[in-house]
Amino acid sequence: MGIYADPALLDWFLAEYPRHSSQRLDMGKSCIRFKKIHEIPLDLIGELITKMTVAQWIQLYEAQFLK
Repeated sequence: MGIYADPALLDWFLAEYPRHSSQRLDMGKSCIRFKKIHEIPLDLIGELITKMTVAQWIQLYEAQFLK
């Protein structure tokens, strides 16, 4: 999940989440967990998806892998 590889993206998401959901954020190593489907902040998740391309994710992954 690219959100962990990019500190700026993670900071953005952590700041935005409370504006879109009253539920406590429950994140794992590669997931965001929701207990009920109607609690998913779809607009926020949609915006998150647009913030990193596949090519950017691969570049971040390879940069971390080669360290």
